[in-house]
Amino acid sequence: MTPRDVVRAMWEAALAAGDVAPLVRHHLRLDSRHARVLILGCGKASGATAAAAEGIVGGRIAGGFVVVKDGYGTRLRSIETAEAGHPVPDARGLAASARLLELARSAREDDLVLFLVSGGGSALTPAPAPPITLAEKQEVTRLLLASGATIGELNAVRKHLSLFKGGQLARAAWPASVLTLALSDVIGDPLDVIASGPTAPDPTTFADAREVLVRRGLAERVPASVARRLEAGLAGEIQETPKPGDRLFSRVTNIVIGNNALITDAAVATAGRLGFRPDLLTRELQGEARDVARDFVARARRLEPPACLIAGGETTVTVTGRGKGGRCQEFALAAALELRPADRITILAAGTDGTDGPTDAVGAIVDAGSVERGAAAGADARRALEDNDAYRFLQTSGDLLVSGPTRTNLLDLYVAVRSA
Repeated sequence: MTPRDVVRAMWEAALAAGDVAPLVRHHLRLDSRHARVLILGCGKASGATAAAAEGIVGGRIAGGFVVVKDGYGTRLRSIETAEAGHPVPDARGLAASARLLELARSAREDDLVLFLVSGGGSALTPAPAPPITLAEKQEVTRLLLASGATIGELNAVRKHLSLFKGGQLARAAWPASVLTLALSDVIGDPLDVIASGPTAPDPTTFADAREVLVRRGLAERVPASVARRLEAGLAGEIQETPKPGDRLFSRVTNIVIGNNALITDAAVATAGRLGFRPDLLTRELQGEARDVARDFVARARRLEPPACLIAGGETTVTVTGRGKGGRCQEFALAAALELRPADRITILAAGTDGTDGPTDAVGAIVDAGSVERGAAAGADARRALEDNDAYRFLQTSGDLLVSGPTRTNLLDLYVAVRSA
């Protein structure tokens, strides 16, 4: 196998380990107390998760609705489905969040609300709190994404501009019982951050949301309605999101059924099987993508071949250019600029959700020839990196990795194979 074949095999094994159906079968247990089950969901993997849940819940399903990213739909027997915009929310997401809240409020005290949540769920359920409009919520999301805000920062703001996030779906379902099965796309698996925690206690406050905007230089750039809502929240004029200790959570159970450990463990096992000594660096890789990539290459150079450096996590990109790409593509391009033929290193950076940024690529596989291949076709790697235009360069060099919808979402996988 070539080094590119090796990293691709590791990637395919990782995706197989993230298949949601066996995870749902392992974790979903129903008892006889609930004759009626409402199945709700949001996120890139919620369609696939709901399909698995249907087979277990069977005739007890009293209704349901899930919303997924465009292209991630799954045909379901008993549950309504919808697609909506991601990462910037749209009118379809607005309607979807209203439908989810409506169904949650319809639950009876002896019903079970089964909530299936995965990464992407926050953008798919905007539910802006009046008088904030959808357009204003979209603008805040764009500003935060471009600023390099972490997912925790992004969601601290979104929760305090929403009627759905930060435990508010659980509030709507009270006093019904709620069981949430979550796929974690967040480092450390914090339930309040995964899709902005619709059924989890929210430890963040209006003050935290305001501080994120200040820290990211956005306090004076957000729409006036957003600034007014946060000010009203700071003054105690608006009810906070439900906090730890709220009685409504006495009837809520939140379970993380899958996280990045599944992905990295599968990559480690596959590397060993293929004759490469695996070195698991971390499952919490984070930071500015181009900076983290340079360090990753430096670490890979220190490996004694044949060996493989593996990491999971999620980097960020502070957008200053006008190009097209995503965090994994930016990571890959920055890594390619560091590689030399003598390194004998091949690198993969890919998101397990099937998309990287607002593109159709999942990431890329690069090697020491990537920059030269792009240059031969008229592309400048360094200029592309400075313009945040990794997609176009990697497309030109032939290094883009396109998987289509994976229907799972367990953070990103980063691999460096050093050949003998």
